[in-house]
Amino acid sequence: MNANQIQRILGSILISIASLSIVSNSSEAQPSLVQCQPPQPDEYILLVLSQTWDNHQTLQRSLSQQLQANLCQYLDDTVTRVAGFKNLENAKNWARYIRELSGLSAFVVRSPSPEEMPSNNSAYNPQPLGKGYAVLVDYFNQPELASQIRQILRENVGLVAYGQRHYLLAMHTTSQKAANSTLRQLSDRGFWTMVVDSRRVILLTRAVNL
Repeated sequence: MNANQIQRILGSILISIASLSIVSNSSEAQPSLVQCQPPQPDEYILLVLSQTWDNHQTLQRSLSQQLQANLCQYLDDTVTRVAGFKNLENAKNWARYIRELSGLSAFVVRSPSPEEMPSNNSAYNPQPLGKGYAVLVDYFNQPELASQIRQILRENVGLVAYGQRHYLLAMHTTSQKAANSTLRQLSDRGFWTMVVDSRRVILLTRAVNL
């Protein structure tokens, strides 16, 4: 083995070590995420779909110092949780400001109260939803979202249980194409929407009345 070959091998080893160092440092820069904490009673928070640490830092620099922002996990998404709002109007104004400033989706979340749960004239009759695809919407303890979705889709909106939480049921279908189309339609309008295997969903009522 001549000197040139040895230099090439050593160069390759150094590049590999440098690459490993970069990956390691990058991993250390990303904080381990915890599940987002729900709002306290009489508190409003924002959940911003920031997805990355860079987006979170950019967002944090644009917020008032009186607001507390931290990165956390909500369902399968990485979000920025912004706390410190005592009234709904202030929280909505900040959500609008964040959407206009960054283009990121921002949602107001508040503590639930029993009278705010979507209701139905008849008693709940829990049963498996069955085979197919379910388009679910997280209503963030704001049941008035059901009427908004009903106006958009011109269909009844149901209430279901999935993963030990309640969601609005926007659609149940055997067509993946139809489910994805409804997902895009609602997501484009700012709703926190997902498509899941409907066999894992428990139907509580097919139409909620507000």
